[in-house]
Amino acid sequence: MRPLHGMILGLSLLALFGMSTGCQSHIGGQTLPSGYYLHDDVQYFAPPSSNTLENESVTLQRRGDT
Repeated sequence: MRPLHGMILGLSLLALFGMSTGCQSHIGGQTLPSGYYLHDDVQYFAPPSSNTLENESVTLQRRGDT
């Protein structure tokens, strides 16, 4: 095998390995997700709403509007 073919094969394998990894990247000030972001666990849970229907009905009953 010629040295040039070995170098091309090595660079091709390196490029293939680099494209197959799933890591975050920072480009232009943005954090871009990995290739596995759809399989990640949820890290944010929104707080419960303070305007639920139950709270509204209790408030209306206290006022005597019902």
